[in-house]
Amino acid sequence: MNLPSVILSCSLLALCGTLTQRTDAQIDRVASRPFATRAEVIAPNGMVAASHPLAAQIGLDVLKNGGNAIDAAIATNAALGLMEPTGCGIGGDLFAIVWSARDQKLYGLNASGRSPQALGYQQLRAELDQLGTDTIPSLGVLPISVPGAVDGWFTLHGKLGSTPMPELLAPAIRYAEDGFPLTELIAHYWKYAVRFKNIPGSAYQTWIPGGVAPQKGRIFKNPDLANTYRRIANGGRDAFYKGEIADEIDAFMKANGGYLRKADLESHTSTWVDPVSVDYRGYEVFELPPNGQGIAALQMLNILEGYDLAAMGWQSPEALHLMIEAKKLAFEDRAKFYGDPAFSNIPLQGLLSTEYAARRRALIHPDRAARRVDAGNPALQQGDTIYLTTADSHGNMVSLIQSNYRGMGSGVMVPGLGFGFQNRGEMFVLQPLDHANAYAPGKRPFHTIIPAFVMKDGQPWLSFGLMGGAMQPQGHVQIITNLVDFGLNLQEAGDAARWQHHGSTDYDTPQMTGGGYVSLESGIPFDSVRGLETRGHDLRTRTGSYGGYQAIMWDAENKVYIGASESRKDGHAVGY
Repeated sequence: MNLPSVILSCSLLALCGTLTQRTDAQIDRVASRPFATRAEVIAPNGMVAASHPLAAQIGLDVLKNGGNAIDAAIATNAALGLMEPTGCGIGGDLFAIVWSARDQKLYGLNASGRSPQALGYQQLRAELDQLGTDTIPSLGVLPISVPGAVDGWFTLHGKLGSTPMPELLAPAIRYAEDGFPLTELIAHYWKYAVRFKNIPGSAYQTWIPGGVAPQKGRIFKNPDLANTYRRIANGGRDAFYKGEIADEIDAFMKANGGYLRKADLESHTSTWVDPVSVDYRGYEVFELPPNGQGIAALQMLNILEGYDLAAMGWQSPEALHLMIEAKKLAFEDRAKFYGDPAFSNIPLQGLLSTEYAARRRALIHPDRAARRVDAGNPALQQGDTIYLTTADSHGNMVSLIQSNYRGMGSGVMVPGLGFGFQNRGEMFVLQPLDHANAYAPGKRPFHTIIPAFVMKDGQPWLSFGLMGGAMQPQGHVQIITNLVDFGLNLQEAGDAARWQHHGSTDYDTPQMTGGGYVSLESGIPFDSVRGLETRGHDLRTRTGSYGGYQAIMWDAENKVYIGASESRKDGHAVGY
């Protein structure tokens, strides 16, 4: 069976050949009809949307048993770390935006880890010279930074949770011991763990038992992870960062050339941050500030607000062209300014100002794709991934994203622990040393994972996210414009065919000089394909990922939650 992403991403040639045989009236009907795989899920008491059905059910059970949305998010994330290790796990980092009904306040949490203190810049360069490379590799011990997810759980729980942590981890422990069946898309990505065969540790033996990757429907068990979860449940976050688990990590890294130490784990803390926002046509769209890339979506929306996208038409060539060009502009700023704010002075207010957006908007030609754009000069003011969202009967809502970075991460797994370590450190820049994301010990690397939240008239309206590396801010903008400008419902907004621009300047990519290229899913109307081509966009076929979407909306008029889930993946939205 073909994967959903492949089904929805057939070649543009096939698309063009099919549509050119239709009448103009038929083409108009195709272009004007939103596509949806299923109806929205609607429920009055609570909702969970996640990328694995069993994980979503675990979160729903927490809600039904009296837990709140924060509890449900933690339990769901723990289950996903077991069931979808291709995207997340406790060896990775976590970010969240939470609406607290009790406090009537939006909280942001940055639970990302920092680079090892023992790995200085010169030592890193010496290690890379021995490997014969000038970039940080994705596999092995060098890209590993402190895992922040477990501390993120306990930080969220300590401030806003209600159900004891042992109860929240119990379902994942049970599935880890008894086994769970692999779903189709996760099984597809799971097989890439074969590349870990020569990496130190037990990742290959754990995920490729007997040398054969488990297939769809196969019952998979991970008793080592069950034991690790049990130790965390009983001993709290200190069991991971200060106790036996930290000791085992320290000993393994020392024996295998790694630099992560118990001291790094002991000194780790998550950070409460204020979400930042822009007003988009009366909707206040929130993202987290860097070291993530969320403000790229806000910059794009600021630019796009100057255009009447609704009048141009849904998926029209005019609207798509402007979105792509806005992305190019925002991503040049992303490449230059985004990094750990503890190490660089990020011009956040300037980047998000309407005045700056107007200057950037003026650079867009309505009929010509830009080949090269430069980062702007905003005013400097001093001073592979899973996404899930939950909501409860009290009005709390959680937007949470968690990742290993590339697939199953670095491929490094300490024997007996059952989880792999992230390779987020790969994203550091090595030159120039004054770059916002330049490598330094004890520094948080640039992150692609971003949760999102939208307020309307001072009240929560939408908790959502869309996974997929650099696709994420592009996807956030497409979801918001689908809902706000074009009036699609929550499921239609996610199912609608997507575009993705590639080739912008990035941490590992030099200055864009050729305009990059654009991938389009097959639902984009042919007239729009042709219209983009005439504007000079390089359009290419691509069967890869266009992101993974989950969303919960609060319908204030009817007092119900509306849920939607990514049709290109295995998950779903559930409510009660």
